[in-house]
Amino acid sequence: MNSKTLSTVIEKLIHRLGLNNFPCGKGSWRETKDRPGGLATLSTDELLDLLNCPRSPWWQNNEWSHQAFPLRQLAVLTPECLNLDLIYNYFTTLRIADQGVSVIDNGLLKFSKLEELVLSANLISEINGENLPSNLKTLELRANRLSSLKGLISCPPRQLQYLSLASNSLGSHEDVFHLTGNYWPQLVCLDLSDCDFKEQRTLMNALSTLPCLKTLLLEGNPLTLAPGYPGFTVDSLPRLVCLDTSWISPEERDHFKGLAEVRDVIVDIASATVIVGRMRGMPDPLMSVDDKASDFPVVTYRYFITYKFCGHHTTDVMKSDSPKSNFDTESTAQVTEDGSSDTDLQSNKNGERETCTPDIEVCNADESSFDNVHLSQHSTSKLSWSECMNFSDTQTFVVCDLGDFRKFLHQGLYLRLEEEKVKSALTKDKSKDKKRKSVPEMIQDAPIRRVLGSAYVPLQSLVKGGQKISVLCNFVFSHMDAEMEASQTLERDSGKKIKEEKRKDDKEPKQRGSSSPAQKNTVTSKGKKKGSKQKDVDVHEDNSVPVQVEPVTVELSVELEKWKSVSEAHLLVPPHQSS
Repeated sequence: MNSKTLSTVIEKLIHRLGLNNFPCGKGSWRETKDRPGGLATLSTDELLDLLNCPRSPWWQNNEWSHQAFPLRQLAVLTPECLNLDLIYNYFTTLRIADQGVSVIDNGLLKFSKLEELVLSANLISEINGENLPSNLKTLELRANRLSSLKGLISCPPRQLQYLSLASNSLGSHEDVFHLTGNYWPQLVCLDLSDCDFKEQRTLMNALSTLPCLKTLLLEGNPLTLAPGYPGFTVDSLPRLVCLDTSWISPEERDHFKGLAEVRDVIVDIASATVIVGRMRGMPDPLMSVDDKASDFPVVTYRYFITYKFCGHHTTDVMKSDSPKSNFDTESTAQVTEDGSSDTDLQSNKNGERETCTPDIEVCNADESSFDNVHLSQHSTSKLSWSECMNFSDTQTFVVCDLGDFRKFLHQGLYLRLEEEKVKSALTKDKSKDKKRKSVPEMIQDAPIRRVLGSAYVPLQSLVKGGQKISVLCNFVFSHMDAEMEASQTLERDSGKKIKEEKRKDDKEPKQRGSSSPAQKNTVTSKGKKKGSKQKDVDVHEDNSVPVQVEPVTVELSVELEKWKSVSEAHLLVPPHQSS
């Protein structure tokens, strides 16, 4: 693939302005002293109208530069003044986004008055600072392919005030070293969002040397998942006024005062708490059991939720007197008789109840992307069936590798609903002595487990600055289980219908010429002997309306631990665990 230089793209854009073509330039279409007005000539005002009117075929929406339209007007008003030097010096802003630019060549130096250069969403992997105009004040390189700042700081524009390096593969120790006041003495706003910076202390030590820094964006970096963020950043940069598009209040700065000096609690690890609450909608597995069936063997069903989460389990991450959220109260809220709770899970972001309804393809997604990420398997307690099964399961995970944790959150959390079926029967009396009979004992078969359904919970908002996600997940069942459940529902409904009709027939008085209930039963029994296929056909004919199975839902919450003050940092500091 051939590389595309920046100057080549800019020259093409300037050529499209048509500065020497109608209605611009010095063509024969202009009224002059030598060519008075006539059918073949237009006045200056008429030519300007062709540029200004959006319905004109010569109108252009040149968003790539604020100077493009005034330059076209200048080509109408004073076309004799146009030359290459004037054109190059006329531009102070250039916005070349998503144009496939891969090389910033020295042709850019011709734009000596350039102050704003936006090169977002291109293919730039290296930058030579010597090819940047010295007057540059704004440089945006968002969503390129930068992996190093070494070329940029070879000759950095010393007057630069705004620098965006977001969404690039930056985050090494060398990159941190290149973000100091030695290279950017006038920098006011720095955008490092969605990069790979992991170490808070190292980065803050470098950024603290920027004498004019007022605005900083770090959202989406692995370090933002640590409990000490944003408190540690606020206390490390006393001149900062805005962090991640939020103003820093005096109260917030006071709460974290001294946090940057506390060496024993500032650690670059994350702590997340996962809570599985109430599950509703699970059909009763005993509904299809015949009432006249024998008492043995006894079949019991228990249900539980399994999932894999990044990091290691820990039970003492938070002390009992810590100011933890009231989610424990929420997850164990009392359930009313109709199955609804007196306290519903609320989203920490917008205060609204959310519903997570995944597609089957998403739920069965391949987890091979986590081959190099440590995942801990967890299963909730096993509960017997009820209309509302409250797992009240709270697990805290400590993650030592923030990069892996961010990867996991981008992928999302996968839940599985599993069933355990156990058959129990009495032992038979095998004793030969008829007088001495042994007491029968209950024996159990090995439990049979199967996965009933799965659910997917997106966690990307935690990477983007959110602290808590509370959702109501809908489990998606496999096609076989769904058909089985629908078939069982049909059979139960049809059985009830037949019983009700039989009761009505028994109560009705016998009329002349009508068959007796006994005869009806005889006909019905004969129909049953003909085969089960006819029975299935009859059931489906009687229940032509589609059966709507109630969705199986479970409440889930995932919350990142965040320190809200220096004192809370001492209470909630996670114990260091090696991965």
